[in-house]
Amino acid sequence: MSSYFANSRDFAIKKLTLNNNNNYISEGDALQYLHKYSATSAMHDSEERYPPPLCHEGSREVVISRIEGWYGFEIPPEKKIMWVHAPAGYGKTAVAGTVSKNMESRTDLDFNPVGATFFFWRTSDERNSPARFIITLAYQFTISIPELAPHIEAAVKRNPMVLNKALEVQLMKLIVEPFQSLGELDDMPHRLVIVDGLDECINSDQESRVEKQYAEDQEHVQVRVLNLIRTLHSHNLPLCFLILSRPEPWIKQHIGSKSFQYITETLDLYQVGDHMKDVEKFVRDELVRIAERLDSQPGDDEEWPGEDTVKVFLRNAGGHMLYAATVIRHIDDPYGDPHQRLQDIFKSRLNSSPELAHSTPFSSLHELYRQILRSCPQANRPVMVGVLEEILMVRHYWFGSGFKAHSAINILDRLCGRAPGRGIKALRPLHSLIRLSGNEHRSFSDSSFFYHSSFAEFLEGQSQLLPDITINVQKGLSRVLAGCLKALSAVTMDGQVSEQHVQFSLDYWSLLWRRWDPIADADPSSHFKALLAADLTACFVQNLMDGGTKLDHGLRYCLYSLYHPNRNLIVGGRPFPVCAPLVEDLLSHLRSSVDACFRHVLDPECSTRSDLNFYILLNSYMIEISVYRPVPAFHNLVQALRGLLEKRAEHFKMLEKFVEGEVVSSPADVKSAVMDMLKLVRQDAE
Repeated sequence: MSSYFANSRDFAIKKLTLNNNNNYISEGDALQYLHKYSATSAMHDSEERYPPPLCHEGSREVVISRIEGWYGFEIPPEKKIMWVHAPAGYGKTAVAGTVSKNMESRTDLDFNPVGATFFFWRTSDERNSPARFIITLAYQFTISIPELAPHIEAAVKRNPMVLNKALEVQLMKLIVEPFQSLGELDDMPHRLVIVDGLDECINSDQESRVEKQYAEDQEHVQVRVLNLIRTLHSHNLPLCFLILSRPEPWIKQHIGSKSFQYITETLDLYQVGDHMKDVEKFVRDELVRIAERLDSQPGDDEEWPGEDTVKVFLRNAGGHMLYAATVIRHIDDPYGDPHQRLQDIFKSRLNSSPELAHSTPFSSLHELYRQILRSCPQANRPVMVGVLEEILMVRHYWFGSGFKAHSAINILDRLCGRAPGRGIKALRPLHSLIRLSGNEHRSFSDSSFFYHSSFAEFLEGQSQLLPDITINVQKGLSRVLAGCLKALSAVTMDGQVSEQHVQFSLDYWSLLWRRWDPIADADPSSHFKALLAADLTACFVQNLMDGGTKLDHGLRYCLYSLYHPNRNLIVGGRPFPVCAPLVEDLLSHLRSSVDACFRHVLDPECSTRSDLNFYILLNSYMIEISVYRPVPAFHNLVQALRGLLEKRAEHFKMLEKFVEGEVVSSPADVKSAVMDMLKLVRQDAE
């Protein structure tokens, strides 16, 4: 059952081999495919990361100098791996971005010192797992080291399925062996590979992110990435590696092990350079910039901000750049008074608990977040809290979907019954924490929505933020789920889905249902009744006939354990004391709708889909039906497949070949059950 929980890159590669006989790729296409299936958003100069985080001009100079001195440009370092670590909020990503920018701008070298970059990010599907790590590095090497390009291209042409192999195999075939094909490497300039945010790599992609707890996975997967880097190093390639991460215990322990300690230079970002000086330069420069647009006020004895104000600001910041940057964004509001906003923050600090004076920078940052929330108008807070609850619960589903931040919040407005644009207006007082302007070109993600992940962690970490501000993400999920189920009622077999909120509902209602906690809901029966009222057959057919490249989410999660008594989507192992009588009705509705959907799509008279996503979904359904043999669904599917064989034999043969290939690695009982069904189809047809 794991096949439809593989990542989308795997599907695309399988589709490539399915549509090209004998795994053949035409001349010149190999690098195109390598580019297509690399995580371009993980590169330092990608559109998704624009504008990339960079160090404030004149700051972090000592750190950057240390890194560039270690790299040596034309003289390889003795230790070819450097690990730079610091807690969250200390500018590791800005340092990585600045190093990349500085090195690429060098005009005194006849080669590009930056070989490849990969910026992990925990809430981006492309960037929170190592699935595309090796492919992305290999693709960048074809550009930064042109002589490698034909050898990497040849590796892909020889075996396109290498892009779907284990990462360790990809590493050998796409990087190590192409380098070795060049022969003597001693005279080749060594390139720098920058891997930022290793601690943000939290998902192995081996299971559904819905079924998996990231905490169980992240230690294993981060160590695996380190081992991949260690393997590359062991082949004496002209590569150096700059790794930046938080000092997680398992990362620190692994880099301190015998396999790493003699080849790795470690740099504690917080202990290098003068953080107080860096923050002071940033604060003074930014306050001067803000002051330039202010009109002088009658009675002012000196120009704002004045030395006393700067000193208080710097004392509060305590050398923490994230704190300083958040304050600057908060007071830099064309609709507000910077003088008053800054004084309010100072007063809040004085009136807070005495322990805060001796607290960590993040305690100060959290108190700053509270002060910003306090500054929001009372009348605005209920809507603001509601939108935050909804975003925190559903933001993961937007990654890679093409939605923009404004479009995403407009969808939430529509689903939750708010007036168009109301959500954006409600979040306006949080402009210093959330990107609300000038980002319509950006894909929705934590990195493009929240200025820093610490704000999302702050919201999720404590439900009672202020006496009158409580965050309950389950309430947000329930509202969005209710809106999705209502939107499904408008879907018909013949209608065309064009509205974004309806398409979102088709794609994600089942994911929301799986995460929904009925015990926490005041009236869980309303969701059951709404789903019973929806034409799920039409919804599933619309999913399948959409023709998009994604694996059809709405139907996909309905198929998982569809006929298992407890693990199916509707029950999911959860108790339903209030609406138990509705459970069986809804489960029957779901199963019969899936049955009707596949009968419709397999009908030879219908515009039958033959793409890979359809094959994957049908294969998953065939496994369920073959193992549990429900009546009459089993008979219906056999009849539908038989009709396909009789009238579209070529289509059936392609499907059969795919299914046989998929079940090879399945348990023996599953494989036997599916093969018996296919034999029955052919036997009856004969």
